[in-house]
This record gives sequence, structure tokens and C-alpha cells, in this order.
Amino acid sequence: MSWERPFDQPVPLPSGPPARTLRDAANFIKQLPKAERETPEWRLAIQMLIDASEGCGPMLFAKLGIERAAFRHVEGIFKPINDPHRRCRKLARDR
Repeated sequence: MSWERPFDQPVPLPSGPPARTLRDAANFIKQLPKAERETPEWRLAIQMLIDASEGCGPMLFAKLGIERAAFRHVEGIFKPINDPHRRCRKLARDR
């Protein structure tokens, strides 16, 4: 395998264009300050990239590792669907 393996979909990065290949992601990580690169999230992402480039790990793990490390400070917002029909739907046998 090689570092030129493409992701199924480009991986968004906090700055610059999205990573389309493993090499793009590795180049982005190389530009990070050493203190940030040494965080557990980035160390895991680096390991997942290496595994994917050697064919030992799936590309999905590399993609998720990068996204998790890059956006670790962003908190996700869950908005439940406020549909009255979804809350108390009865089955036909219970009517």
C-alpha cells in the first residue's frame, strides 16, 4: 500500500483544503506544532494513518481519527425531532 491511497470522501481539516489522500493528511499533521501533535488524539490519528498506509488498518479508522483529533474542541449539538406522531405511536395490536 502507499500514502497515495485516497479517502472515500475528502476529510475536512480546520485550516486549508480537505485531505483527499493519506499523504495530504500526513502533511497537515506535520505542520502542527509539536505540543499539539503529541496530544493523545493526534497520536492515535497518526497511528491510524500509518496502519492504513501499510494496509493493516481500514481507511475509515484513519478518517475518523483525523476528524476526532482535528475537531476535538467542537461540541456536537443533538436536536431531537419534535414530531408529535413519533412520540407515542401505538402498534396496530395495541389499539
